[in-house]
Amino acid sequence: MSAWRVLADITVGIHVLALLYIGLGGFLAWRWPKSIFVHIFFAFWGIAVNVFPIPCPLTALEDFFRSQQGLGPLPGGFNAYYIYGTVFPRSMLPLVGVVAIAIVVFSYVGAWIRYRHRDHAPTHRMRQA
Repeated sequence: MSAWRVLADITVGIHVLALLYIGLGGFLAWRWPKSIFVHIFFAFWGIAVNVFPIPCPLTALEDFFRSQQGLGPLPGGFNAYYIYGTVFPRSMLPLVGVVAIAIVVFSYVGAWIRYRHRDHAPTHRMRQA
């Protein structure tokens, strides 16, 4: 296996983690409220690259590693190549989009509620004997 193949595979793994973070990262803000700002950036970026003709840097990087192996770019991009038709059927794309947005909104509402009530939570202190 060539180094370019390994680098392409690592890029795919990072891309999958980035997609998971875009979908579920808002829940991290329930524990670490300031992380919401990083997630907002990723969420807007994820929406932008899927709505507008903005290239995803991770897809571009994987395409570069593929080209070093003599392969062409991903047909249709990362989502079309790895997710649509594999993880879920293309026909479910509108439903998946609505569910994904609902999950992000739910995570943000939960983060906001937890943030607002952070000062009202009881503190647990250990008594010294």
